[in-house]
Amino acid sequence: MGNQEFDLHIIGGGIIGLCAAVTLQARGVQVAILEADKVACGASYGNAGHIATEQVFPIADANILQHVPAMLLNPEGPLRIDWRYLPRLMPWAFKLLLNMRPEPFAHSHQALLALNTQSLQAWQNFADKWQLTSWIKVKGSLLTVEKNTSLYELKAHGKRLNDIGVPNELLSQTALLNLEPELKDNQLGALFFPETGHITNLEAIAQKLSDTFRELGGQVFENCRVLGAKVTADGFTLTTANQQINAKKVMLAAGAHSKALAKQLTGVSVPLDTERGYHFMLPNETTRLNLPVSSMDRRFIMTPMDTGLRLAGTVEYAGLEAPANMIRAQMLLKQAQAMLKTPLDSENGTQWMGFRPSTADSLPIIDKCGSVLLNFGHQHLGLTQAVVSAEMITALYFDETPIINPASYRLNRFK
Repeated sequence: MGNQEFDLHIIGGGIIGLCAAVTLQARGVQVAILEADKVACGASYGNAGHIATEQVFPIADANILQHVPAMLLNPEGPLRIDWRYLPRLMPWAFKLLLNMRPEPFAHSHQALLALNTQSLQAWQNFADKWQLTSWIKVKGSLLTVEKNTSLYELKAHGKRLNDIGVPNELLSQTALLNLEPELKDNQLGALFFPETGHITNLEAIAQKLSDTFRELGGQVFENCRVLGAKVTADGFTLTTANQQINAKKVMLAAGAHSKALAKQLTGVSVPLDTERGYHFMLPNETTRLNLPVSSMDRRFIMTPMDTGLRLAGTVEYAGLEAPANMIRAQMLLKQAQAMLKTPLDSENGTQWMGFRPSTADSLPIIDKCGSVLLNFGHQHLGLTQAVVSAEMITALYFDETPIINPASYRLNRFK
């Protein structure tokens, strides 16, 4: 794995790194992926599978603040903070609060909108090119409510989105239950988002992309965690547990694990923390729902997949080291059951926890700094924005003009 063998070493083989690797390798760049574990086995394996183009508002949203105390006091609520982690979380949380002010909030919103507006078509083009279409469904998604007070919020949210070009339709309870007859009549209505999609088999897509990347001449090195990075006169020295790797150019796409390496590669400390998310997978429930169904009141999502019904969501701030708190995954089963008419079959169900990389302004870093490419920090939208990010990073690699103005995603916003 020497200096002359590869043009670019990508640190991280999740969906962000994998889409970029295929796109660059197809353009003639000799790419190596250095993956700490197995390719696409972290958040790329366990995410909700939702191509969530409708989610165009930052996580730093002042409208959420009024709900935070109730969320934290509810042991089965969608938000949990491990108080032992709070001292380490506070600097990031303070920056998050600052980004809730009107001007930075509006800036982040516009930058998210720019990415998400392009994301679905980018995925469809990518799927056509690399034979992924059988695992991508573009049939829309639903956001439901079950409280009368939430109906007003839902209507306002739908109008706000329609006004900025994110199409949606308000469904009555009758229309909702006709579309998803397995839902209980405690679901009072929903927004239907036609220009969203979902992936029915994340593992199959990851495997197909890995195979394609190798067929194009790329190489994947699994169980190859990069522990440190040092800038040298002719590139970089990357240190793993077993060796030192000389790299001419590097792309950092290590998700929630990117912060320390970003500092070593660029000298910039990125305000990045991890939102731990959970899922509960029900392999015997492949036909329960037709579309991804999110609950505005319960703040989680149910996604129908070839491999079962995936219940995903919750936000937990506890860092990268704390053990998984699988009570959070089990709660999802209880939340889902409350929305459905008949008992869910949880036999052979599986639980998972993973890390979402969230910056304090809710925007990813997509940038080129000399011989360093940066492509991480996509928070809940890594799957959604993976292909459009790959297109942008490829343009930056070749000094071309990206399809989206990259100014909002530059590293220098944190200097």
